[in-house]
Amino acid sequence: MSQKILACIVVGILTPKNTALADVVTLETETVECKNTFGANKINRWNAGCFIMIRNVVVGISGGVDSAVSAHLLKERGFNVLGVFMRNWDEHDEAGRCSGEQDLKDAEWACRRLNIELRQVNYVKQYWTSVFSQFLDDYQQGLTPNPDILCNKHIKFDLFHQHALQTLQYDAIATGHYARNSLGDFLEHAGSQMTEDVRLLIPADTFKDQTFFLAGIAQAALRRTMFPLGGLKKTAVKELARRIGLQRLAEKRESTGICFVGKRDFKAFIREYITSKPGNFVDIDSGRIVGTHEGVHQWTVGQRCRLSSYLQPYFVARKDAASNIIYVAAGHEHPALHSTRIHIDAVNWLCSRARQQLATEGSLRCRFRFQHTKPLVDCQLRPFEVQLDAPLRAITPGQYAVFYDDVACLGAARILHGEPLQCLEQQVAMER
Repeated sequence: MSQKILACIVVGILTPKNTALADVVTLETETVECKNTFGANKINRWNAGCFIMIRNVVVGISGGVDSAVSAHLLKERGFNVLGVFMRNWDEHDEAGRCSGEQDLKDAEWACRRLNIELRQVNYVKQYWTSVFSQFLDDYQQGLTPNPDILCNKHIKFDLFHQHALQTLQYDAIATGHYARNSLGDFLEHAGSQMTEDVRLLIPADTFKDQTFFLAGIAQAALRRTMFPLGGLKKTAVKELARRIGLQRLAEKRESTGICFVGKRDFKAFIREYITSKPGNFVDIDSGRIVGTHEGVHQWTVGQRCRLSSYLQPYFVARKDAASNIIYVAAGHEHPALHSTRIHIDAVNWLCSRARQQLATEGSLRCRFRFQHTKPLVDCQLRPFEVQLDAPLRAITPGQYAVFYDDVACLGAARILHGEPLQCLEQQVAMER
Protein backbone atom coordinates (compact mmCIF):
# COMPACT_ATOMS: atom_id res chain seq x y z
CA MET A 1 0.00 0.00 0.00
CA SER A 2 1.45 3.38 -0.97
CA GLN A 3 2.06 6.03 1.66
CA LYS A 4 -0.38 8.41 -0.05
CA ILE A 5 -3.21 5.86 0.08
CA LEU A 6 -2.34 5.04 3.69
CA ALA A 7 -2.60 8.74 4.56
CA CYS A 8 -6.13 8.94 3.16
CA ILE A 9 -7.17 5.83 5.07
CA VAL A 10 -5.84 7.34 8.30
CA VAL A 11 -7.92 10.43 7.57
CA GLY A 12 -10.98 8.25 7.06
CA ILE A 13 -10.79 6.54 10.43
CA LEU A 14 -10.32 9.70 12.48
CA THR A 15 -14.04 10.45 12.46
CA PRO A 16 -15.52 10.30 16.00
CA LYS A 17 -17.18 13.57 17.00
CA ASN A 18 -14.90 14.16 19.96
CA THR A 19 -11.64 13.31 18.23
CA ALA A 20 -8.87 14.74 20.42
CA LEU A 21 -7.40 18.15 19.73
CA ALA A 22 -5.58 18.22 16.39
CA ASP A 23 -5.15 14.45 16.04
CA VAL A 24 -1.60 13.77 14.93
CA VAL A 25 -0.26 10.67 13.22
CA THR A 26 3.47 10.59 12.54
CA LEU A 27 4.92 8.58 9.64
CA GLU A 28 8.00 8.96 7.54
CA THR A 29 6.60 10.14 4.25
CA GLU A 30 6.83 12.68 1.52
CA THR A 31 4.89 15.93 1.79
CA VAL A 32 1.42 15.38 0.33
CA GLU A 33 -2.11 16.61 0.82
CA CYS A 34 -5.22 14.47 0.43
CA LYS A 35 -8.99 14.74 0.70
CA ASN A 36 -11.52 12.40 2.23
CA THR A 37 -15.15 11.44 1.91
CA PHE A 38 -16.20 13.44 4.95
CA GLY A 39 -15.66 16.83 3.30
CA ALA A 40 -13.15 17.80 0.69
CA ASN A 41 -12.40 21.09 2.38
CA LYS A 42 -11.54 19.71 5.80
CA ILE A 43 -7.96 20.37 6.76
CA ASN A 44 -5.77 17.34 6.26
CA ARG A 45 -2.08 18.15 6.37
CA TRP A 46 0.58 15.55 5.64
CA ASN A 47 3.71 17.57 6.16
CA ALA A 48 7.30 16.71 7.06
CA GLY A 49 6.26 13.32 8.39
CA CYS A 50 3.45 14.64 10.61
CA PHE A 51 -0.28 14.48 9.88
CA ILE A 52 -2.60 17.03 11.52
CA MET A 53 -6.36 16.98 11.19
CA ILE A 54 -8.87 19.61 12.32
CA ARG A 55 -12.45 18.35 12.30
CA ASN A 56 -14.25 19.80 15.31
CA VAL A 57 -14.73 23.55 15.60
CA VAL A 58 -16.41 25.67 18.27
CA VAL A 59 -18.01 28.84 16.93
CA GLY A 60 -18.68 31.83 19.15
CA ILE A 61 -22.36 32.55 18.36
CA SER A 62 -23.36 36.08 19.33
CA GLY A 63 -26.87 36.29 17.91
CA GLY A 64 -25.68 38.38 14.98
CA VAL A 65 -25.44 37.66 11.28
CA ASP A 66 -21.65 37.38 11.12
CA SER A 67 -21.21 34.52 13.60
CA ALA A 68 -24.21 32.66 12.18
CA VAL A 69 -22.89 32.82 8.62
CA SER A 70 -19.47 31.73 9.91
CA ALA A 71 -21.09 28.64 11.42
CA HIS A 72 -22.88 27.93 8.13
CA LEU A 73 -19.64 28.18 6.13
CA LEU A 74 -17.91 25.76 8.49
CA LYS A 75 -20.74 23.26 8.34
CA GLU A 76 -20.84 23.57 4.55
CA ARG A 77 -17.19 22.53 4.48
CA GLY A 78 -17.88 19.41 6.49
CA PHE A 79 -16.65 20.42 9.93
CA ASN A 80 -18.36 19.21 13.11
CA VAL A 81 -19.63 22.55 14.44
CA LEU A 82 -20.66 23.43 17.98
CA GLY A 83 -22.07 26.87 18.77
CA VAL A 84 -21.30 28.54 22.10
CA PHE A 85 -23.01 31.70 23.33
CA MET A 86 -20.91 33.75 25.77
CA ARG A 87 -22.77 35.64 28.48
CA ASN A 88 -20.39 38.42 29.51
CA TRP A 89 -22.69 41.07 30.97
CA ASP A 90 -25.67 40.72 33.31
CA GLU A 91 -27.18 44.20 33.29
CA HIS A 92 -30.84 45.09 32.65
CA ASP A 93 -31.95 48.06 30.60
CA GLU A 94 -34.31 50.80 31.74
CA ALA A 95 -37.36 48.63 30.94
CA GLY A 96 -36.06 45.80 33.14
CA ARG A 97 -35.07 43.53 30.24
CA CYS A 98 -31.71 41.79 30.24
CA SER A 99 -29.91 43.34 27.27
CA GLY A 100 -28.40 39.99 26.24
CA GLU A 101 -31.62 37.98 26.22
CA GLN A 102 -32.61 38.95 22.68
CA ASP A 103 -29.14 38.07 21.44
CA LEU A 104 -29.47 34.65 23.08
CA LYS A 105 -32.86 34.11 21.47
CA ASP A 106 -31.43 35.06 18.08
CA ALA A 107 -28.48 32.71 18.63
CA GLU A 108 -30.84 29.84 19.51
CA TRP A 109 -33.01 30.58 16.48
CA ALA A 110 -30.01 30.68 14.12
CA CYS A 111 -28.58 27.41 15.44
CA ARG A 112 -31.95 25.69 15.01
CA ARG A 113 -32.07 26.87 11.40
CA LEU A 114 -28.52 25.65 10.84
CA ASN A 115 -29.10 22.40 12.76
CA ILE A 116 -26.20 23.16 15.09
CA GLU A 117 -26.08 22.47 18.82
CA LEU A 118 -25.82 25.60 20.97
CA ARG A 119 -24.40 25.75 24.47
CA GLN A 120 -23.83 28.64 26.87
CA VAL A 121 -20.86 29.72 28.96
CA ASN A 122 -21.08 32.36 31.67
CA TYR A 123 -18.15 34.76 31.93
CA VAL A 124 -19.97 37.53 33.82
CA LYS A 125 -17.65 37.33 36.84
CA GLN A 126 -14.48 37.14 34.74
CA TYR A 127 -15.64 39.98 32.49
CA TRP A 128 -16.28 42.18 35.53
CA THR A 129 -12.81 41.44 36.92
CA SER A 130 -10.72 41.55 33.75
CA VAL A 131 -12.58 44.11 31.64
CA PHE A 132 -15.11 46.25 33.50
CA SER A 133 -13.11 46.82 36.71
CA GLN A 134 -10.11 47.81 34.58
CA PHE A 135 -12.40 50.09 32.59
CA LEU A 136 -13.53 51.90 35.77
CA ASP A 137 -10.00 52.11 37.22
CA ASP A 138 -8.72 53.67 34.03
CA TYR A 139 -11.41 56.33 33.94
CA GLN A 140 -10.74 57.24 37.57
CA GLN A 141 -7.08 57.74 36.65
CA GLY A 142 -7.97 60.04 33.78
CA LEU A 143 -7.42 57.43 31.06
CA THR A 144 -9.76 56.40 28.24
CA PRO A 145 -9.74 52.59 27.91
CA ASN A 146 -10.85 50.34 25.08
CA PRO A 147 -13.01 47.54 26.58
CA ASP A 148 -13.43 45.76 23.22
CA ILE A 149 -9.68 45.10 23.00
CA LEU A 150 -9.69 43.91 26.63
CA CYS A 151 -12.67 41.62 26.02
CA ASN A 152 -11.00 39.93 23.07
CA LYS A 153 -7.74 39.59 24.98
CA HIS A 154 -9.08 38.23 28.27
CA ILE A 155 -12.42 36.61 27.39
CA LYS A 156 -12.89 35.51 23.78
CA PHE A 157 -9.33 34.56 22.89
CA ASP A 158 -8.26 33.38 26.33
CA LEU A 159 -11.06 31.92 28.49
CA PHE A 160 -13.30 30.92 25.57
CA HIS A 161 -10.34 29.68 23.54
CA GLN A 162 -9.16 27.50 26.44
CA HIS A 163 -12.68 26.24 27.10
CA ALA A 164 -13.09 25.11 23.50
CA LEU A 165 -9.71 23.42 23.14
CA GLN A 166 -9.04 22.09 26.62
CA THR A 167 -12.42 21.54 28.28
CA LEU A 168 -14.48 20.59 25.22
CA GLN A 169 -11.48 18.99 23.48
CA TYR A 170 -12.33 20.56 20.12
CA ASP A 171 -9.65 21.30 17.56
CA ALA A 172 -10.16 25.02 16.89
CA ILE A 173 -12.41 28.01 17.45
CA ALA A 174 -14.02 30.28 14.88
CA THR A 175 -15.48 33.76 15.21
CA GLY A 176 -17.38 36.17 12.99
CA HIS A 177 -14.63 38.79 13.04
CA TYR A 178 -13.60 40.42 9.79
CA ALA A 179 -9.97 39.38 9.84
CA ARG A 180 -7.74 36.78 8.19
CA ASN A 181 -5.23 34.23 9.43
CA SER A 182 -1.97 33.59 7.59
CA LEU A 183 -2.67 29.88 8.14
CA GLY A 184 -5.88 30.29 6.14
CA ASP A 185 -9.40 31.45 6.90
CA PHE A 186 -10.19 27.80 7.77
CA LEU A 187 -6.63 26.95 8.94
CA GLU A 188 -6.14 25.10 5.65
CA HIS A 189 -2.42 25.88 5.73
CA ALA A 190 -1.91 24.69 9.30
CA GLY A 191 0.88 22.14 9.37
CA SER A 192 3.37 20.60 11.74
CA GLN A 193 5.86 23.45 11.48
CA MET A 194 4.87 25.04 14.78
CA THR A 195 7.81 27.47 14.62
CA GLU A 196 6.37 29.09 11.48
CA ASP A 197 5.19 32.64 12.13
CA VAL A 198 1.41 32.98 12.24
CA ARG A 199 0.02 36.42 11.42
CA LEU A 200 -3.21 38.38 11.72
CA LEU A 201 -3.99 39.58 8.20
CA ILE A 202 -6.16 42.44 6.96
CA PRO A 203 -9.51 41.11 5.62
CA ALA A 204 -11.03 41.54 2.18
CA ASP A 205 -13.55 44.03 3.59
CA THR A 206 -11.22 46.79 4.72
CA PHE A 207 -14.15 48.96 5.81
CA LYS A 208 -15.28 46.30 8.32
CA ASP A 209 -11.70 45.40 9.27
CA GLN A 210 -11.69 44.30 12.95
CA THR A 211 -7.99 43.53 13.32
CA PHE A 212 -7.70 46.69 15.43
CA PHE A 213 -9.80 45.06 18.17
CA LEU A 214 -7.85 41.80 17.92
CA ALA A 215 -4.44 43.43 18.27
CA GLY A 216 -4.17 42.64 21.99
CA ILE A 217 -4.67 38.86 21.78
CA ALA A 218 -1.87 36.32 22.16
CA GLN A 219 -0.23 35.38 18.87
CA ALA A 220 -0.35 31.71 19.85
CA ALA A 221 -4.17 31.81 19.90
CA LEU A 222 -4.17 32.38 16.13
CA ARG A 223 -2.83 28.87 15.52
CA ARG A 224 -6.23 27.42 16.42
CA THR A 225 -8.49 30.29 15.29
CA MET A 226 -10.52 30.45 12.10
CA PHE A 227 -11.99 33.60 10.55
CA PRO A 228 -14.49 32.25 7.98
CA LEU A 229 -15.53 35.75 6.87
CA GLY A 230 -11.99 36.91 6.12
CA GLY A 231 -12.39 36.74 2.37
CA LEU A 232 -15.93 38.15 2.22
CA LYS A 233 -17.48 41.61 2.11
CA LYS A 234 -20.23 42.45 4.59
CA THR A 235 -22.72 42.83 1.74
CA ALA A 236 -21.93 39.29 0.58
CA VAL A 237 -22.38 37.97 4.13
CA LYS A 238 -25.85 39.50 4.40
CA GLU A 239 -26.79 38.25 0.95
CA LEU A 240 -25.70 34.73 1.89
CA ALA A 241 -27.66 34.97 5.16
CA ARG A 242 -30.84 35.77 3.25
CA ARG A 243 -30.19 32.93 0.83
CA ILE A 244 -29.85 30.32 3.60
CA GLY A 245 -32.91 31.45 5.53
CA LEU A 246 -31.30 33.81 8.05
CA GLN A 247 -33.00 36.97 6.79
CA ARG A 248 -34.02 37.87 10.36
CA LEU A 249 -30.34 38.28 11.26
CA ALA A 250 -29.48 39.94 7.96
CA GLU A 251 -32.00 42.67 8.81
CA LYS A 252 -31.03 42.90 12.49
CA ARG A 253 -29.58 46.23 13.52
CA GLU A 254 -25.89 45.95 14.33
CA SER A 255 -24.72 46.85 17.82
CA THR A 256 -22.33 49.79 18.08
CA GLY A 257 -20.48 51.48 20.89
CA ILE A 258 -19.56 49.96 24.24
CA CYS A 259 -21.66 46.84 24.80
CA PHE A 260 -22.43 47.39 28.49
CA VAL A 261 -23.38 51.05 28.01
CA GLY A 262 -25.94 50.26 25.33
CA LYS A 263 -28.22 53.15 24.36
CA ARG A 264 -27.69 55.07 27.59
CA ASP A 265 -25.92 58.43 27.81
CA PHE A 266 -22.32 57.67 28.71
CA LYS A 267 -22.02 60.35 31.39
CA ALA A 268 -25.17 59.11 33.06
CA PHE A 269 -23.88 55.53 32.89
CA ILE A 270 -20.45 56.29 34.34
CA ARG A 271 -22.01 58.29 37.21
CA GLU A 272 -23.61 55.03 38.39
CA TYR A 273 -20.14 53.63 39.16
CA ILE A 274 -17.81 56.58 39.76
CA THR A 275 -18.63 59.40 42.18
CA SER A 276 -18.59 62.89 40.73
CA LYS A 277 -15.63 65.04 41.80
CA PRO A 278 -15.95 68.70 40.77
CA GLY A 279 -12.86 70.39 39.39
CA ASN A 280 -11.73 73.17 37.08
CA PHE A 281 -11.22 73.58 33.35
CA VAL A 282 -7.96 75.51 32.94
CA ASP A 283 -6.82 77.27 29.77
CA ILE A 284 -3.57 75.55 28.78
CA ASP A 285 -2.08 78.79 27.43
CA SER A 286 -3.02 81.37 30.08
CA GLY A 287 -3.50 79.14 33.13
CA ARG A 288 -6.87 80.82 33.71
CA ILE A 289 -9.85 78.92 35.09
CA VAL A 290 -12.47 78.98 32.34
CA GLY A 291 -15.12 76.66 33.77
CA THR A 292 -15.87 73.71 36.03
CA HIS A 293 -16.48 69.98 35.48
CA GLU A 294 -17.92 67.07 37.50
CA GLY A 295 -14.93 64.73 37.21
CA VAL A 296 -12.06 63.84 34.86
CA HIS A 297 -13.75 60.48 34.19
CA GLN A 298 -16.53 62.23 32.26
CA TRP A 299 -14.21 63.72 29.63
CA THR A 300 -11.73 62.48 27.05
CA VAL A 301 -8.90 64.15 25.15
CA GLY A 302 -10.10 66.07 22.10
CA GLN A 303 -13.68 66.39 23.33
CA ARG A 304 -15.43 69.76 23.04
CA CYS A 305 -16.23 71.29 26.44
CA ARG A 306 -19.10 73.59 25.38
CA LEU A 307 -18.10 76.40 27.69
CA SER A 308 -20.12 79.56 27.10
CA SER A 309 -19.01 83.19 26.64
CA TYR A 310 -15.76 82.45 24.77
CA LEU A 311 -14.86 83.46 21.22
CA GLN A 312 -13.44 80.04 20.35
CA PRO A 313 -14.72 76.66 21.57
CA TYR A 314 -12.56 74.85 24.10
CA PHE A 315 -11.39 71.25 23.73
CA VAL A 316 -9.82 68.87 26.26
CA ALA A 317 -6.03 68.88 25.77
CA ARG A 318 -4.87 67.04 28.89
CA LYS A 319 -6.28 65.60 32.13
CA ASP A 320 -4.52 65.58 35.49
CA ALA A 321 -6.31 63.09 37.74
CA ALA A 322 -4.14 63.91 40.76
CA SER A 323 -5.11 67.61 40.81
CA ASN A 324 -8.51 66.99 39.18
CA ILE A 325 -7.72 69.65 36.58
CA ILE A 326 -8.70 69.38 32.92
CA TYR A 327 -6.50 71.54 30.70
CA VAL A 328 -8.35 72.87 27.68
CA ALA A 329 -7.20 74.47 24.43
CA ALA A 330 -9.04 77.14 22.46
CA GLY A 331 -9.75 76.07 18.89
CA HIS A 332 -10.11 72.69 17.21
CA GLU A 333 -6.64 72.87 15.62
CA HIS A 334 -4.70 74.15 18.63
CA PRO A 335 -1.14 72.66 18.66
CA ALA A 336 -1.71 71.31 22.17
CA LEU A 337 -4.23 68.90 20.63
CA HIS A 338 -1.82 67.44 18.06
CA SER A 339 1.17 65.11 18.43
CA THR A 340 3.84 63.45 16.35
CA ARG A 341 5.69 61.71 19.20
CA ILE A 342 3.84 59.14 21.31
CA HIS A 343 5.05 57.27 24.37
CA ILE A 344 3.75 53.71 24.65
CA ASP A 345 3.83 50.66 26.91
CA ALA A 346 5.32 47.31 25.85
CA VAL A 347 4.08 45.97 22.50
CA ASN A 348 1.91 42.86 22.25
CA TRP A 349 3.39 41.34 19.11
CA LEU A 350 1.45 39.43 16.46
CA CYS A 351 4.43 39.20 14.09
CA SER A 352 7.68 37.60 15.21
CA ARG A 353 9.71 39.05 12.35
CA ALA A 354 8.67 42.61 13.19
CA ARG A 355 9.51 42.04 16.86
CA GLN A 356 12.94 40.69 15.92
CA GLN A 357 13.63 43.61 13.59
CA LEU A 358 12.84 46.14 16.30
CA ALA A 359 15.04 44.25 18.76
CA THR A 360 18.04 43.99 16.42
CA GLU A 361 17.83 47.30 14.52
CA GLY A 362 16.30 49.53 17.20
CA SER A 363 13.50 50.80 14.96
CA LEU A 364 10.77 49.55 12.67
CA ARG A 365 9.11 51.32 9.77
CA CYS A 366 5.37 50.60 9.85
CA ARG A 367 1.92 52.19 9.98
CA PHE A 368 -0.11 53.39 12.95
CA ARG A 369 -3.67 54.02 14.06
CA PHE A 370 -5.29 54.51 17.45
CA GLN A 371 -8.91 54.65 16.24
CA HIS A 372 -10.14 51.78 14.10
CA THR A 373 -12.06 54.01 11.68
CA LYS A 374 -9.18 56.41 10.98
CA PRO A 375 -6.67 56.09 8.09
CA LEU A 376 -3.29 54.55 8.77
CA VAL A 377 -0.35 56.92 9.27
CA ASP A 378 3.26 56.04 8.46
CA CYS A 379 5.54 55.99 11.47
CA GLN A 380 8.85 54.93 12.95
CA LEU A 381 8.44 52.55 15.88
CA ARG A 382 11.17 52.52 18.51
CA PRO A 383 11.22 50.87 21.94
CA PHE A 384 8.39 52.53 23.92
CA GLU A 385 8.05 55.36 21.40
CA VAL A 386 6.28 56.11 18.12
CA GLN A 387 7.35 58.91 15.79
CA LEU A 388 4.56 59.79 13.34
CA ASP A 389 5.30 61.15 9.87
CA ALA A 390 2.31 63.50 10.20
CA PRO A 391 0.68 64.92 13.34
CA LEU A 392 -2.54 63.41 14.64
CA ARG A 393 -5.18 65.05 16.79
CA ALA A 394 -6.28 63.90 20.26
CA ILE A 395 -3.79 61.10 20.97
CA THR A 396 -5.52 59.62 24.00
CA PRO A 397 -3.79 58.00 27.00
CA GLY A 398 -5.30 54.59 27.72
CA GLN A 399 -6.19 53.90 24.09
CA TYR A 400 -4.09 51.56 21.94
CA ALA A 401 -1.47 52.23 19.31
CA VAL A 402 -2.00 49.50 16.71
CA PHE A 403 0.71 48.80 14.12
CA TYR A 404 0.46 47.46 10.57
CA ASP A 405 2.49 46.63 7.50
CA ASP A 406 0.91 46.44 4.04
CA VAL A 407 -1.00 43.21 4.71
CA ALA A 408 -1.10 42.46 8.43
CA CYS A 409 -1.60 43.77 11.94
CA LEU A 410 1.79 43.61 13.68
CA GLY A 411 0.60 44.18 17.24
CA ALA A 412 -0.44 46.87 19.68
CA ALA A 413 0.73 48.86 22.69
CA ARG A 414 -1.15 50.97 25.19
CA ILE A 415 -0.66 54.72 24.79
CA LEU A 416 0.89 56.41 27.82
CA HIS A 417 0.75 59.94 26.41
CA GLY A 418 1.42 62.00 23.31
CA GLU A 419 3.81 64.95 23.27
CA PRO A 420 1.85 68.02 22.13
CA LEU A 421 3.20 69.93 19.15
CA GLN A 422 3.01 73.00 21.38
CA CYS A 423 5.74 71.56 23.62
CA LEU A 424 7.90 70.61 20.66
CA GLU A 425 7.54 74.10 19.18
CA GLN A 426 8.58 75.66 22.50
CA GLN A 427 11.57 73.32 22.71
CA VAL A 428 12.71 74.26 19.21
CA ALA A 429 12.35 77.95 20.04
CA MET A 430 14.46 77.57 23.18
CA GLU A 431 17.18 75.73 21.27
CA ARG A 432 17.35 78.62 18.81
